[in-house]
Amino acid sequence: MGAGPGARSRLESVTVDAADPAGLARWWARALDWRLGHADDGEVDVDPPEGEPGVPLVFVPVRDPKRAPNRVHLDLDTSSPAEQRETVAFLLAHGARRADVGQGEVPWVVLADPEGNEFCVLDPRPQYEGCGRVAAVVVQALRPQALAAFWAPLTGWRQVRSDPSAAALRDGGRGPYLEFVRTTSAHAVKNRWHLDVRPAAGPPEQDRVVRAALAAGARPVDVGQHRRVSWVVLADPEGNEFCVLRERG
Repeated sequence: MGAGPGARSRLESVTVDAADPAGLARWWARALDWRLGHADDGEVDVDPPEGEPGVPLVFVPVRDPKRAPNRVHLDLDTSSPAEQRETVAFLLAHGARRADVGQGEVPWVVLADPEGNEFCVLDPRPQYEGCGRVAAVVVQALRPQALAAFWAPLTGWRQVRSDPSAAALRDGGRGPYLEFVRTTSAHAVKNRWHLDVRPAAGPPEQDRVVRAALAAGARPVDVGQHRRVSWVVLADPEGNEFCVLRERG
């Protein structure tokens, strides 16, 4: 994904904690009709099709069980009511299940993947045309506008929508939105889905990105990472963990 003019970092990926990274990666690759990418003992990647917009998913191994509804999830796009029904039926037939997160009567369908991660299959919405299979990466927020303002310089994405209940960023006119949607529940447990950002230039930009994030309200966090890892783990002002990756060599 590209970064905006002058951006020091860009949104690199959405990272997913998984009991079975390879298995869950295969499931999401099939669900999205995306392709499996890099794989080793530490991660398995799922990438958008060549030339199509999207933020890669990176599945990493964890031992901790899922304990609460995720604060970060995906919204899947559909182009018609028939496609929405077909998508839901396909996913249910291949290991998804219906999930109740208190949504009530809504036009979208809430499902959970085989490890219990919630996601939505949206009803057709014109604003998501051109997004690709994933309409939005959604982050629950106590203060959506403030959290969007924090994340805009980190991702290099511009704010394109704001109202009392939500704010959204986007990387130009293509690809998914990064949406911050109001919730009344504060961050309580480590997120199983989190965002990774990478410096847009070479050394020492990782340090500069970290310092800028800390100055904007982030804080260092310990999620059990080894001291010698190449990334820096921080939490945003509402406690959502994220990683600042090292510059590409």
